[in-house]
Amino acid sequence: MYHFSIEAAGFWQQLSNQFVINLPIGDWFTAIVNFMQTHFELFFTIVSAIISFVADNLTAFFSWLPAPLVFIVLAVLALWRVGWQFTLFVLVALYVVLGMDLWPETMDTLGLVLAATLAALGVGLPLGVLMAKSDIVQTIIRPILDFMQTLPAFVYLIPAVIFFGTGRVPGVIATVIFSMPPAVRLMNIGIRYVPTENVEAGKAFGCNGLQLLWRVELPLALPSIMAGINQTIMLALSMVVIASMIGAGGLGDPVLAGIQQLRLGTGFQGGLGVVILAIILDRLTQSFGQRKRGDSLFSRLKNLFGGSANQSNTA
Repeated sequence: MYHFSIEAAGFWQQLSNQFVINLPIGDWFTAIVNFMQTHFELFFTIVSAIISFVADNLTAFFSWLPAPLVFIVLAVLALWRVGWQFTLFVLVALYVVLGMDLWPETMDTLGLVLAATLAALGVGLPLGVLMAKSDIVQTIIRPILDFMQTLPAFVYLIPAVIFFGTGRVPGVIATVIFSMPPAVRLMNIGIRYVPTENVEAGKAFGCNGLQLLWRVELPLALPSIMAGINQTIMLALSMVVIASMIGAGGLGDPVLAGIQQLRLGTGFQGGLGVVILAIILDRLTQSFGQRKRGDSLFSRLKNLFGGSANQSNTA
C-alpha cells in the first residue's frame, strides 16, 4: 500500500510538471532594473539630489533647534489642539527622551519622517484627486496600491539600495513608497463621499471644477484627508526605523544595535523613543482632522486658568 501511494504521488507529480510553465520573474525584474540603471541614471541622480537636499536640511534644522524650544513649541501645539492633559504628557515624554540621551536620534528621525511625509503627500494627494475624478484612473491605480500595501516592508529596501546605494536617501525613498498608499486612498474616498447636495450647491453658485475642489470638496473631505496624512506619518515612522538597516540613521540605530548585539536595554530605549514620537505625532495630526469649537490657543488658556480661578473663588 505504501509503495502504491509513492508511485501514485510520482505519477501525479510528473503529470503536473507537464502543465507547469517556467516563469523567471526574478530574471525579468533583474533585466528591468539593469535597463533602468543604464538609461535613467540622470533621473536617479536628480531625485537623489532633491531628496538629499530636503532630508539633510530638515534633519540639520531639527538637530540645530535647542531642546527647550522644541519643548515649548510642542507643548503649545498640544495645548492648542488637544488639551492640558496631553500637554503634560508631551513634556514628560520629551524629558524621558532627553534623559535617555536619545535627543539627537529623535530629531534625526523627526526630520526624516517629515521629509518622507512631504514627498509622499506631494505625490499621493494629487493622485488621490485624480482617482476621485476618474473611474478609469481609480481602476488602474487601485491594484497598484494594493500591491504596495501588501508587499513586505523589507522588500522596499532592495530597489532603493540598488538605485541609490546606502545612506539617508534610499531610506527616505523606501519610506515614501511604503507610506504613500493611505494618503492616496483616503483623499480619493474623502472627495468621492462629499454629499451630492453640497456639490450641486457649489455648481449652482457658479463654481468651476477647480473652485469646486478648493472651496467645497476639500474642506468637506478634510477629516478623511487628515486621517490619510496621519496614517502616512505613522507608516513613515515605522519604515524609517527599518531603513536604519541601510544607514538611514535616527532612532532605528539603537534598535538595530539592540538586535545585532543583543543589547536589550539599548533596543528598548530606542523602541520607547519611537513610541513616544509616534504618540505625539499621532495625536497632533488627528486633532487637525477634528472640527471643534473654541479651538484657539487663547480660549484653551482661558479655560485652563479661568477654570482654576473660578474653582478657587468658589472655594
